[in-house]
Amino acid sequence: MSISVSNLTKHYGNQKALDQVNFKIPAGEIVGFLGPNGAGKSTLMKILTGYLSVDEGQAEVSGLKLPGDTTEIQKRIGYLPEHNPLYTDMYIREYLAFCASVYKTDRNRIEEVIELTGLKPEANKKIDQLSKGYRQRVGLAAALLHDPEVLILDEPTTGLDPNQLVEIRALIKNIGSESSDGKPGKTVFLSTHIMQEVEAICDRVIIINNGQIVADRRLKDLRDDDEQVIFVEFDYRIEEVALEKLPHLSSAKNTGGFTYELIFDTNKDMRPAVFDFAHDNGLKTLQLIRKTKNLESLFAELTSTSKS
Repeated sequence: MSISVSNLTKHYGNQKALDQVNFKIPAGEIVGFLGPNGAGKSTLMKILTGYLSVDEGQAEVSGLKLPGDTTEIQKRIGYLPEHNPLYTDMYIREYLAFCASVYKTDRNRIEEVIELTGLKPEANKKIDQLSKGYRQRVGLAAALLHDPEVLILDEPTTGLDPNQLVEIRALIKNIGSESSDGKPGKTVFLSTHIMQEVEAICDRVIIINNGQIVADRRLKDLRDDDEQVIFVEFDYRIEEVALEKLPHLSSAKNTGGFTYELIFDTNKDMRPAVFDFAHDNGLKTLQLIRKTKNLESLFAELTSTSKS
């Protein structure tokens, strides 16, 4: 198991930042870590890198335990913090050579990571001459220099323009993908506020709220979720009990006026059934909208202030 967290708890004074957190991530998996501001994402990532200690529980990375094996763990982790710390007056190769000396890594690796992260067109420039997207590439190159088993990325695409977003997402996806010789890709654990980012590159999502894990789902399972929501507006109000005649209906709720939220436990499009129901009961359908439960709706449901 690349990352294993058991009953992890962390306090800042009287505030509980993490509360009995548990999850496991196998090798070669790309996992998105979602949560509102202050939910505990950065705290957990800093614990996994050995920067912060734990109050209760245990964390393991590549079979090594924190805090006992912190130095060895740090050799196996590539970390890109939210605020990418770079020496901007250095040239790219100069900076990567400095990082290589810290890691005691063969300098031949510098050209490999420049190629891997797409830095070659800018490789002769100083870091302060680079766009935000290329600076993120430099941070990723530095995190990859020592060929770590695990990558921990804290908000890796913050502040990037749409083109840069696509490029960095593709890069992260490539890093986590299985190689042509069948060797597993690196384990990638990344935090983000961007739902589309998780859906584009991750195998799995873990959602944290108020220091507790509230969801741990594979993206494939979420896409295949049978549940669908239909919003329908009739021309006058009816009792919810009348809607129970609809097949596969799991719940019906009036959301105001003549509008109803209908939840069905099937992935079959139920709009025709709702339309026929309206016709058979002398109702006019003014609005009929179908929504499937996606990551955005799951996140909103689990982290809304009413649940906090």
